[in-house]
Amino acid sequence: MDNYEYTELLKNLSNKMSNITGVVEPSKLEARLSEIDVLENSQDFWNDAEQAAIIQKEKTQCERKLKKYNLAKNAIDDAKELYEMAKAENDEELIKEAYDGATHLEDLIRTMEIEVLLSNETDGNNAILSIHPGAGGTESQDWASMLLRMYKRFAERRGWSVEVLDYQAGDEAGIKDVSLLISGDNAYGYLKTENGIHRLVRISPFDSNAKRHTSFTSVMVSPEVDDDINIEIEDKDIRIDTYRSSGAGGQHVNKTESAIRITHIKTNVVVQCQNDRSQHKNKATAMKMLKSRLYELELEAQKALADGVPKSEIGWGHQIRSYVMQPYQQIKDTRSNIAYSNIAAILDGDIDKMIEDVLISQNRS
Repeated sequence: MDNYEYTELLKNLSNKMSNITGVVEPSKLEARLSEIDVLENSQDFWNDAEQAAIIQKEKTQCERKLKKYNLAKNAIDDAKELYEMAKAENDEELIKEAYDGATHLEDLIRTMEIEVLLSNETDGNNAILSIHPGAGGTESQDWASMLLRMYKRFAERRGWSVEVLDYQAGDEAGIKDVSLLISGDNAYGYLKTENGIHRLVRISPFDSNAKRHTSFTSVMVSPEVDDDINIEIEDKDIRIDTYRSSGAGGQHVNKTESAIRITHIKTNVVVQCQNDRSQHKNKATAMKMLKSRLYELELEAQKALADGVPKSEIGWGHQIRSYVMQPYQQIKDTRSNIAYSNIAAILDGDIDKMIEDVLISQNRS
């Protein structure tokens, strides 16, 4: 990197920071945090626990966004100051130090760009993620288990928690179905990009003739619905079935029909839960899953209407990414149109950049 390249980099990052400032509006965040401080010090604030929890959540989100904003802005200001000082004093060592920090600067601004993109109403919510293998038997079920591991590792890398809501093992290997509650900052905002069909091409370990197979698995992600989002579901709109849990969980789980399956008749959305020994708790969890799924469908319908997409085209059935392991190794996302060669790392949960590339590309389209 030379002086011209570094100057252009600083100019580009400064312009991005200016755009970010216009969206984040740090002065409004600071004003809102001051308002919340006043509320917290009032006598009646903590009497309404439900409302207090909502405001506390808002406070945490404001503080997090403001902290990231200040970190990025200060880094840009410091870099400019350091570079001007180094040039004025013709200090080659300081100039090299500025050049060496270029990648760190770019990473900070990229992180802040993503934070701005994740500003929709439900982006900060936890995510309910379900994985369903397509046709293909054991091969597709094994592919579903590979995706399950990828998302668990991704959550682990980010310090998020993962709760298994429903799990059905495959007959020989892999899984028939799984639903997870993934909890963490902007969990839904990140994972919503995973909605769709994931395609795998590889030489199947289950084929004695070592032939190449193509498998498809569907991933569905919806925001965990907060209590302040009202979604009405009447008894006549749903069908509830009970069945015996198929997974581990002790003799009680296997002897009683504690597992719950709820079908929303109008949309044909089906959710199920068997993670608890209590049928009552499983039903409550399944209802939360159903509300989240219906809320996501409504968001998709509104977006499709705004984009002028016919209603018949709304749905989950679109291929978003191909994972090719033979005859070459490459993962390509159809939305960002970017290919990645680090397939082992990605399948081990290193999917941050891939997700962020999609978020950025969708914002530009």
